Amino acid sequence: MSYARLADLGSDALGEQLSGDGLRLRVGPYCYAIQSPEAVVARGLATLYGDFPLVPAGGFADFHVTFGPTGWRQRLRGQLDFFLDERRPFGSVPRSQAYAFLEWGLNWCLSVTMNEYLKLHAAVVAKDGIALVMPGLPGAGKSTLCAALALRGWRVLSDEHALIPPGRREVVPVYRPVSLKNASINVIRGRDAAAVIGPVSNDTHKGSVAHLKADLHPDSHCRAPVAARLMVFPEFQAGAPLELRPKGRAESFLFAAHHAFNYSLLREAGFDAMCHFIDGLDCFDLRYSDLDAAVARLDALVGEFA
Repeated sequence: MSYARLADLGSDALGEQLSGDGLRLRVGPYCYAIQSPEAVVARGLATLYGDFPLVPAGGFADFHVTFGPTGWRQRLRGQLDFFLDERRPFGSVPRSQAYAFLEWGLNWCLSVTMNEYLKLHAAVVAKDGIALVMPGLPGAGKSTLCAALALRGWRVLSDEHALIPPGRREVVPVYRPVSLKNASINVIRGRDAAAVIGPVSNDTHKGSVAHLKADLHPDSHCRAPVAARLMVFPEFQAGAPLELRPKGRAESFLFAAHHAFNYSLLREAGFDAMCHFIDGLDCFDLRYSDLDAAVARLDALVGEFA
């Protein structure tokens, strides 16, 4: 029997696929085949990926991921290993951090492969057919703002990767749940009683980590590219007044390229792709301390360009 989306699987069928040839999950243009015996992995996937489309069992997968203990010593120590195509790129992790590490591993798969796109380290959200790209340093508030926008009706294309086809000013959706850390978990949980948040992993190298199910828009899983028009560099600063100010394209280029996953790898093609992409965007710095004010300002900004 074939299933259209993960939620169509019962818990038994989900467990069988995870323990067998792998749960084949469609994420944007790619397919992950995920194998794991861990109950928290099954629970997290069921909570956060219920509306994601499935690829039939045995179908082609871009990434074959295995995540679990690799022997009796690992089982006794409560440690897990992450493999991509039988290659272990990281050290072992404690079972208590399993779900956060699975999401990081899935991100890593895309970060180091699939170089047909220019890949910026950025969140991408869309409203009224306009994609807004948000590069940001760790701790800048990018993911928290992305989650707040999702709960206000924006479409999330990605929390981590802006996939840009060279020579075009579009972003290819590669949506996955939005990562939240530490205080942001309760901030987002408190904004909407209906917010769905997956397993919390404590004491990771980033503190406490959880993920928001943010495929709340009717077009969340549409795979068609979305035209990009805006680039906003968010910065959370406690107590700061809201400020949105234009940012030069040259400065925006340098920041976004420096934090891209494969700009240097693509060499001249990466430079050309970044030049073409940035040349068609209006760029801004956004400083904020109040999420509601930041969301309202971005709503208004998109309205100016729609």
